[in-house]
Amino acid sequence: SSGINAECPLRPGIVQMFAFRHLISASGSRLFSSVPSPVCVYPLVRRQMKIAIIGQSVFGADVYNLLRTQGHEIVGVFTIPDANGKADPLAVAAEADNVPVFKFPRWRKKVDGKFQVLPDVFEKYNSLGAELNVMPFCSQFIPMEVIENPNHGSIVYHPSILPAHRGASAINWSLMSGDRTGGFTIFYADDGLDTGPILLQKETTIDLNDTVDTFYNRFLYPEGVKSMGEAVRLIANGKAPKITQTELGATYDPIWRK
Repeated sequence: SSGINAECPLRPGIVQMFAFRHLISASGSRLFSSVPSPVCVYPLVRRQMKIAIIGQSVFGADVYNLLRTQGHEIVGVFTIPDANGKADPLAVAAEADNVPVFKFPRWRKKVDGKFQVLPDVFEKYNSLGAELNVMPFCSQFIPMEVIENPNHGSIVYHPSILPAHRGASAINWSLMSGDRTGGFTIFYADDGLDTGPILLQKETTIDLNDTVDTFYNRFLYPEGVKSMGEAVRLIANGKAPKITQTELGATYDPIWRK
């Protein structure tokens, strides 16, 4: 069959798809229900938000595209400079839509031993009037003046079940530690390293033969993109939880370079 549900009206904003629904309750607990047949997916965003996306990579581009399909206004995209004359996929996607793209090599400088935001960089960012920063994958250090600027703060994707495996090599350490389950966290950025309040988490079983690539491509990537959209929807609807991270079971893992 074609997978098209004849009962699903073709109207703007309605998507026909096969879906497994992953929901999170207002208390932050995970709820799971499966839908084995084509379903109509109706946007449940009560209001659209002005969003700045700060990050990079194909993952960032897919999050960008999803938020646009949900009706949000992407007021600006902030990504890394071109590498060898080639723009990052996030920049390519945004430029194709005529969304303002900024490629700052850095956001801050050190003055008298302390980091300060670059005034011209902050002025360009602040002029966009973002209500929320979405950081799907970001390798740059973003100043707290930017993190805390929007009314709704900044949300970050991290590929572990925080507070375990804080740090830049979370997937590697999840596998090397022999974890039986793994997943990701979307949290509010603060001035710590992966320590901010949790918005949502999703997890699954790690297979014995999983590698960084297989686990990422099987679960962390596709579910992560969808969940970034879910997180923004919760914020837009005023239903996003902020769950303080416990230090029980917290680990910080160094970068794995091999």
